[in-house]
Amino acid sequence: MKKDLLTFADWTPEATTRLLALASEIKHSPASYSQVLAGKSVVGLFEKPSLRTRVSFEIGINKLGGHMVYLDSQAGKLVGREDAQDMAANLACWADAIVARVYSHDTLLQFSEAARVPVVNALCDRYHPCQGLADYLTVFEQFGNTTGRTMAYIGDGNNVTHSLLIVGALLGCNQVVVTPPGHEADAGIVAHARTLAAQTGATVTTSNDLSAAEGADVIYTDTWLSMGDDTPLSAIKETFMPYQVNEALMAATGASHVMHCQPAHRDLEITGSLIDSDCSLLMQQAENRMHGQNAILTHLLSS
Repeated sequence: MKKDLLTFADWTPEATTRLLALASEIKHSPASYSQVLAGKSVVGLFEKPSLRTRVSFEIGINKLGGHMVYLDSQAGKLVGREDAQDMAANLACWADAIVARVYSHDTLLQFSEAARVPVVNALCDRYHPCQGLADYLTVFEQFGNTTGRTMAYIGDGNNVTHSLLIVGALLGCNQVVVTPPGHEADAGIVAHARTLAAQTGATVTTSNDLSAAEGADVIYTDTWLSMGDDTPLSAIKETFMPYQVNEALMAATGASHVMHCQPAHRDLEITGSLIDSDCSLLMQQAENRMHGQNAILTHLLSS
């Protein structure tokens, strides 16, 4: 029976820990996995533009011995030509897996139902599971563990926030989410993260007050406007600027490292000087996208 990865919400702590270990193993022993996808082809369907996601998947699949076919649904004029389920069913006739970066999670659900091959969520409006796995691989590498650590996310409650909550809870990492009023993470996802955290001993805290982030090991932020959101920056800058991640916030919280999934907007959600500082883990996160994704593909396709 084929398996998908649309979100980690239905995973167990044990399975998530094994996947994290696999990502680390693939990173440090790439030759041992160089033929995992030999003879296999993966379609990368992109509704949204991408730098890190496309390049990390394309090069990563090649390193596993496979081949990726890139489909830009906007430039290729595929949008609206046929129903999502028909597109997925057709792609499954040729490909061994579908990696999809889409606007709506509903599109992924249609793909999953129609395709007889694994579907991987490379980003949607609700989740970004590949980013979440890469980020906790980065935390693991930096601290030697995830259990008992604390990650404080500051900014807009979005798809990245949701996956950080879920994967972090599964890996025993305490979660703090600080957002401006009205920009909180989805309440249902927060509640589910708390249920998962109860299994690992982690805590989940949400707040509108920056003081909630005190004591965090890592401060994490993301862009204030998600890709595709055409809200003028001027309309939200006054709301979000007090939540900027900067040197003063790092000192106030005591956090030793800063993370951002990128693309980053220097001197808006995070200062440029902090991005370039010794406490920045941004490029390590970016590199780990490939290793985390390779672990996901190895898990889904090598059995």
